[in-house]
Amino acid sequence: MPYIKQENRDIFDPLLETIIRGVKVAGVGDLNYIITRIVHKWIEIEGLKYKNLNAAIGVLDCAKMELYRMIAAPYENGKQMENGPISELDRDS
Repeated sequence: MPYIKQENRDIFDPLLETIIRGVKVAGVGDLNYIITRIVHKWIEIEGLKYKNLNAAIGVLDCAKMELYRMIAAPYENGKQMENGPISELDRDS
């Protein structure tokens, strides 16, 4: 769940702004590297154990699902309204 307390956001956000500014001029491979490196560093600190690998994979899955739920799905719904459904199967969705 990415909805963390404001005091934690206040710590992380300035650091992320520096990274994000760099990502704007970089490609998706660089974004993948940054995310992968953060996860690798967390595993190095917490220890190479199954529970930590499982937790990291779970975090990545949940981040992906939250991105889809909050950003991609509303975007796709807008495009469906703008351009029409693909078939009768998605007409009422």
